[in-house]
Amino acid sequence: MTRPDSERRVALIDLLDRVLAGGVVISGDIKLSIADVDLVQISLRALISSISALGPEFGSEGALEPRLYD
Repeated sequence: MTRPDSERRVALIDLLDRVLAGGVVISGDIKLSIADVDLVQISLRALISSISALGPEFGSEGALEPRLYD
């Protein structure tokens, strides 16, 4: 008996490989308030990706060397 595609299981290593190859953005907001008075609001954004997926300037040798600008 075969499973439908929606129930297909993915190994953790395959999932991690897909996430690092394409990248993923995680975002969220935290708001602390007391008696309907907002005290603190924090917005979080994180990009998780492999260096090679970010582009040639990050993935090639010598990419971390400082650049000289005019």
